[in-house]
Amino acid sequence: MAVPEYAKARKLALKAYRQDLEDRKNPYLQVLDEILPFTDTVGEADLGLVEIPISRIAGTKTSGRTKAFAGNFMPLLPETSEFADKWSSLYQSHLSEGIREPVIACEFMNNYYIIEGNKRVSVMKFSDAVSIPGYVTRIIPAPGDSPDLKIYYEYMDFYRVSGINTIYFSKEGSFPKLCRLLGKDPQENWSREERQAFSSAFLRFGEIYREKGGGKLSITAGDGFLLYLGVYGWDGLLQKSMDQLRREIALLWPDLEAMGSGGTVRLVMQPAAPEKTSLIQKLIPPARPGRLKVGFVHYGTALTSDWTYAHDLGRLYLEDQMGTTLTTKVYDGIRTGDGSMAAIEQAVSEGCQVIFTTSPRFLNSSIRASIRYPEVKILNCSLNTYSGHLRTYYGRLYEAKFLVGMLAGILSGSGRIGYMADFPIFGTAASINAFALGVQMVDPEAKVYLSWSSLKGGGGEQTLKDAGVSLISGPDLLAPAHAPSPYGLYRTGEPGGISLASSIWHWGKFYHRILQTIVNGRWSRSLPVSDGDSINYWWGISSGIIDVICSKSIPARSRRLMELVKDQIVNGSFQIFSGALYDQEGILRSPGAAELSPAQIIHMDWLASNVMGRLPSPEELDTEAAQMMETQGIFPGKDGLL
Repeated sequence: MAVPEYAKARKLALKAYRQDLEDRKNPYLQVLDEILPFTDTVGEADLGLVEIPISRIAGTKTSGRTKAFAGNFMPLLPETSEFADKWSSLYQSHLSEGIREPVIACEFMNNYYIIEGNKRVSVMKFSDAVSIPGYVTRIIPAPGDSPDLKIYYEYMDFYRVSGINTIYFSKEGSFPKLCRLLGKDPQENWSREERQAFSSAFLRFGEIYREKGGGKLSITAGDGFLLYLGVYGWDGLLQKSMDQLRREIALLWPDLEAMGSGGTVRLVMQPAAPEKTSLIQKLIPPARPGRLKVGFVHYGTALTSDWTYAHDLGRLYLEDQMGTTLTTKVYDGIRTGDGSMAAIEQAVSEGCQVIFTTSPRFLNSSIRASIRYPEVKILNCSLNTYSGHLRTYYGRLYEAKFLVGMLAGILSGSGRIGYMADFPIFGTAASINAFALGVQMVDPEAKVYLSWSSLKGGGGEQTLKDAGVSLISGPDLLAPAHAPSPYGLYRTGEPGGISLASSIWHWGKFYHRILQTIVNGRWSRSLPVSDGDSINYWWGISSGIIDVICSKSIPARSRRLMELVKDQIVNGSFQIFSGALYDQEGILRSPGAAELSPAQIIHMDWLASNVMGRLPSPEELDTEAAQMMETQGIFPGKDGLL
């Protein structure tokens, strides 16, 4: 005789059945045998006895009992049927002693299809069980270029070393990123204790994620967990109480909802035009607020880091321009994420109302701080960052690199030009390609030889010299404490490597304009933001944040040509990434008169046809570069690193 719970389970089945019919979807369980004939496979693997996540069970292997269940695995057959009696008996057995007999299943694309044990799955699913034991055979699909296949192959690599099947993602690169956030090498085998610790942590996160309605979002719980780890980190997670986890996830929830609803990075390409002042405003000026206190959180110091030196020059420019309305405070010498968090908290405690964290290394701590201190305006210097809690800023350096590339093409006698890159992060490929296109514009046969200063095994200038280059594009600026050496574009054969031209940053122009909007009360009004949008200022040469300087040794006509093209970039009549652009593989990246969109430029992970070299993988980089790639990295990899 059927138990009352069977009627409840059948009610859930009928509801799901009707909803699927309304949505014009199959109202029954998926059948793997109906999927496989349309899919290329390359073999099978016996996974043995594993805990199958209930949430990943999608259907049955064959069509035998398919119509006894709705698509949610709840029973459809009447309460008077023999099936109902068997289901009810199994349910009572589950309550009294538990279901111990494993099911038999196939796994395909991280979905499980039951061969034997459909009623057991139905009972466990009705009872809100998390997993069920099962003997599993994996059916392996053939490799391909689709995102789903690439994610699945990443998952198989992850499962091979971790044995974990409870987490999954919707974006490529997420499994390697998870390993890095956990402090694990992607190829490193996990111990039993590590598996248990991770499973416990993800189970607790998943419980709260479902409590808050995560099942209604279009992202996976794994996507949400990855965002959580990026902000709060792995260390100490298991020691946090459920209440503390709930508070942290609640603060992060707007970002999770925005990810699920398609929130985007909104690029602000130009400074806002000054507001017109009315006659009344001129006659009765607004009352001046108190002096604004602005904090700058730096990686290293202005003496040890050329990047920090450039930002500190910007701070000094800001003080010169707005010294009567604000004061600045420097927090430098920082090398770690924890150190940057402590510096931000110190800045807040000392009354800073605006804080600039001037390195992409400090992105995660900046997001955490902006969640914790919503009344403080925090901006991080990074590109393409997704977070609705803080604004980010960067410059279109590729515009200046194109102009320097033009000069290199003119000045090179050999047609072999070197380019020294530092970190393979967002925007780096655009700078390399813009330089190469600038070279190609004046010398179509010239080649740009690419090397990286951030590789574990070294490289850099000597590698380029060995390739026979005549000019090298190196670091854009050097900190005062560094030994005298060339920067920007320089000729290799001359004593001391005299610099010829360089792209430069003028951060002061950015800081001045942004703080003017805050002082004038236009911070929010100047940029109306839609729900889910993340603001990233990405200004170019026209704003003054980026420019090019030249040595007097550059011929006047060459400088004049560069200035003419620069004027066209500024007024928008010349687009660097437009027309027919081919990559190293001969693939057309921009056909005809079309131009690449800002998003395509930022996410560029290919190199132009006249570049010799490739973008390195995370495993090839030194510790500092690998840390940068955790938040800002691009992860392609082509054969033949120079």
